[in-house]
Amino acid sequence: MRSIAIRPRPRLLLPVIATLLLCGLATGVASAYGSDAASPAASPAAGKTTLHVGWTAEPDNLNPMIGYETSALEIFHLNYDYLVGFKASDLQPAPELATSWTHSPDGKVWTFTLREGVKWQDGESFTADDVVFTFRTIIEDEVANYIGYTEFIETVKALDPQTVEFTCSKAKTNMLGMPIPILPEHIWSKLTAAQITNTYPNDPPMIGTGPFQVVEWKRGEYVRAVANKDYWRGAPKVDEVIWGLYKNQDTMAADLKSGALQVAWDIPQAQYEPLNADQNLAAVGGVLNGFNHMGFNCYAGKASLGNPVLKDAAFRRALNWAIDKQKVVDIGYFGHAEPATTIIRADYYKPPLDFHWQPAEGEVYTFDPARAGSELDAAGYKDADGDGVRQDKAGKPIELRLFARSQSATDQRVGKLIAGWFEAIGLKIDYQVIDEGAMSDKIYNYKGDTFAPDYDMFLWYWYSDPDPNFILSVLTEAQIGSWSDTQWSDPEYDKLYAQQQTTLDQEARKQLIWTMQQIAYDQSPYITLTYPEWLESYNDGQWSGWVKTPSGDGPVIYTQYNIDSYLFAEPKSAVAETTSGGGSTGVIVAVVAAVVVVAIVTLVVVRRRKRAVEE
Repeated sequence: MRSIAIRPRPRLLLPVIATLLLCGLATGVASAYGSDAASPAASPAAGKTTLHVGWTAEPDNLNPMIGYETSALEIFHLNYDYLVGFKASDLQPAPELATSWTHSPDGKVWTFTLREGVKWQDGESFTADDVVFTFRTIIEDEVANYIGYTEFIETVKALDPQTVEFTCSKAKTNMLGMPIPILPEHIWSKLTAAQITNTYPNDPPMIGTGPFQVVEWKRGEYVRAVANKDYWRGAPKVDEVIWGLYKNQDTMAADLKSGALQVAWDIPQAQYEPLNADQNLAAVGGVLNGFNHMGFNCYAGKASLGNPVLKDAAFRRALNWAIDKQKVVDIGYFGHAEPATTIIRADYYKPPLDFHWQPAEGEVYTFDPARAGSELDAAGYKDADGDGVRQDKAGKPIELRLFARSQSATDQRVGKLIAGWFEAIGLKIDYQVIDEGAMSDKIYNYKGDTFAPDYDMFLWYWYSDPDPNFILSVLTEAQIGSWSDTQWSDPEYDKLYAQQQTTLDQEARKQLIWTMQQIAYDQSPYITLTYPEWLESYNDGQWSGWVKTPSGDGPVIYTQYNIDSYLFAEPKSAVAETTSGGGSTGVIVAVVAAVVVVAIVTLVVVRRRKRAVEE
């Protein structure tokens, strides 16, 4: 963090101290965020209890029909309710705007009874028409963010103000697993389809039914939301939440220790133990249903700008043997992850409905560079001229680009490891660290109106819904050019995907999902690298009410599906509550003490060595 030290003349010291105290220390709190390493936070409202949250990625958009970053999804669920939510304990379906539901024996007709007395944040009444409008908009305008959830829904109609009926063409297994924000018809119906899906910014104040209302967003710095005191579950314990954007994880960790933050997501791995050792803090390596991966450009279209060798499953499969996943965990993640096998996380779902398929011991890809080389040889990718670089089947040296996100120091460490391993088996690697926005542009690149993905390999992650349907959909042909980041498809995989969507018998559905994972594992559009821990730290010494999701080993925030921590977190004492708008009592004491000490020291040093002070 870069700071500017101001050394006033001796006669100005006391007025400076007085000014700082009279200003309520807003400047002191803002400076804790820094100017380069982290952005200034919003000034908390006077006399309000404020929950300060640190994160390293801000929303990409405040329009729920456009935004897709995890930080945006977190904001959306705080401002808007779902039709059906998810329990904190196990993320199973739970009433939200719908209090109950039934379905026909064939699973095609679903009827939802809605909560009475719910108000939008502008005072308008919530009704079934809002639910109908939201789902019809998604279906008719083919909203990319949510259209995958609405597959098979043919009609949505309001039977009365508190009842909605969905009629589907087929049985719909994931009807209770759709994290779709319900929007106010009286506002959004005034917009065109193009505005809703492309241009409408949804500037604050956002109007929803959720426990908080976003009222301010200063890009690159912070998001501020105020509590909805009329929320149907009861008013949140805090008056407002401020999410401060940090450009430096270590600065964020320092602010946790000082009390300027009460909770932070994406803390650096090296700070995990020191934060956990702090008497006021708890660090958690939360278990999430997600995985980090290396993806390949598998697009079969002629306009693809990726290396053609990546279209060959035999080539992709061979590269699995060149990666030491345990070393990826140890060096890339400082131990805060587990080696991964498939696209559905192990140890997340509980038996008997564990949707994770685990390859048999002899089928697991292990670190075996010799085998990687022999499989490349067998597939026709040999080093024919002995210069250390393999050639493709046309005799051209194989050079592959590998992208890592500039936003992730972890991905950058992993990328260096993988580049080295691939070069050791005879591939020339152009390793690049680029902004994730630029990476996304390359993955979904167009030349005019023609889809032309412009990449070879990349490192990123997926964070899946509690229901596995979404993450399974990413690898279907229908998602090429949309959610798919590998542009891979397989007819048998697509067939099984459609079957699992309509299989109400969960055991039978599990078997279909296992087979799908086996296909993806063999074809390797991804090399699944790790099941990472979601590293967070929160103040449990001075604050209470934190809720882990799922219970036991889940994170306390940044879970999107359950937002209970924001509802129930509060200072443990009246003193903490009074001062929480500035971070904590400790922050105020520290800032005041620092000012006084600087004043005294400066007076003494000025008198003794004026030149040293000037320097």
